[in-house]
Amino acid sequence: MQAVLLIDFGSTYTKVTVVDLDQEDIVGTGQAGTTIETNIMDGLKAALAQIPEPVEGWNFIRKLACSSAAGGLKMIASGLVKELTGEAARRAALGAGARVQQVFSFELTAQDLAKITAAKPDIILLAGGTDGGNKEVLLKNAEMLSQLPISLPVVIAGNKVVSAQAAEILKKRHDPVVVADNVMPELGVLSVDSARMAIRDVFLSHIIQAKGLDKAEEFMERIMMPTPAAVLAAAELLAQGHGAEGGMGELMIVDVGGATTDVHSIAKGDPSKPSVMLRGLPEPYAKRTVEGDLGMRYSSEALVETAGRRLFDYLGWTEDQVACQLGLCKEDPWRIPQTEEEVKFDVAMGRVAVSLAVDRHVGTIEVVYTPFGATYVQHGKDLTQLPVVIGTGGVLLHHPEAKEILRGAVFNPEDPTILKPQKADFYIDKEYILAAMGLLREVAPQIALRMMKKYMVKV
Repeated sequence: MQAVLLIDFGSTYTKVTVVDLDQEDIVGTGQAGTTIETNIMDGLKAALAQIPEPVEGWNFIRKLACSSAAGGLKMIASGLVKELTGEAARRAALGAGARVQQVFSFELTAQDLAKITAAKPDIILLAGGTDGGNKEVLLKNAEMLSQLPISLPVVIAGNKVVSAQAAEILKKRHDPVVVADNVMPELGVLSVDSARMAIRDVFLSHIIQAKGLDKAEEFMERIMMPTPAAVLAAAELLAQGHGAEGGMGELMIVDVGGATTDVHSIAKGDPSKPSVMLRGLPEPYAKRTVEGDLGMRYSSEALVETAGRRLFDYLGWTEDQVACQLGLCKEDPWRIPQTEEEVKFDVAMGRVAVSLAVDRHVGTIEVVYTPFGATYVQHGKDLTQLPVVIGTGGVLLHHPEAKEILRGAVFNPEDPTILKPQKADFYIDKEYILAAMGLLREVAPQIALRMMKKYMVKV
């Protein structure tokens, strides 16, 4: 057996998957609480112990990992105009698997520096100006960031004319400082791949050690990427296929976690009706959004607050009943529902998290009145015709009502301006392998693709 060990150090759980490459089968999976505060290896060993070990012992030919432990990859992005280079910087960060804490635009102020210091990000992404365009803001913001009381990795992805000069300024305080290609070289043109790779490289070379994950690297080959980047890589592979092995076509993945709910869509998202006009920046074919206020455990209080009446109306409960269940979630982030009430609360929380996260991910349409009459304008992706929605995350894997939770991703006729899927088929990542398959893609893409098609369960 050619066994491969694939590990996901999550914010709540450490998950392991053992794969037999010869048979293209999952030998076993296990999970245990992530032990970042003590020794990351404790949780890893506990998870691996749940898989029956062969008589001859494990002989892994590859040992690969991804991580969102210790808050994941936290990032601050700064650009010139919020709707342009600021948004381009945000998309580059999300595509790299980061959790964007805040996006700043125009010139940074002393108050902005205080917010950055308090947020304690892992990386700063500094953008601003098209190539040959505005130079002053990038240089001014480099000067401001050099006054931060903390040293942080910085990726510069702005006006190429002054990027090297900005790097020299930043090196007075920060390390490392990496220059990538401009995320918006021309007005309205996005180019985020270089920045994404730079962020990933900084994560691999510097952030891992800062989070105590280097202890795990003594056991395995390496931690290859943040967990969300692994899921996005798996989503792209599953949608597009590889070589002669076809994919499933355009799709959406909704990942409901303890701290966040992530949504990935692999789709063009062009208008589905000919009379609709597109506005705003072009949307990436492989798009990821992350909602830090929509988590099932660590962010449960924020989820209840964000959901408002929607959650109470769905449950039909009083405020005291909700507060009681919320207290259990906050008290024990690793808690598995024990009673019928807890199960019902988890289903409701999952349904609302999916609904809100997909609302924010998809595009919207509005009626604009002109001298020539009414016209329709679309912002973001139209995913009404998307054929496949895949659910992953603990609440979807461990509850019999997974389909009810995923219905939150479906188009709501009462709010037709939000362009959610109308007639998609639902699948569940029942073995929780998407992040693992994103890792396996790096070394055996066709096997990873066939295994995903084999293990995704239609509901």
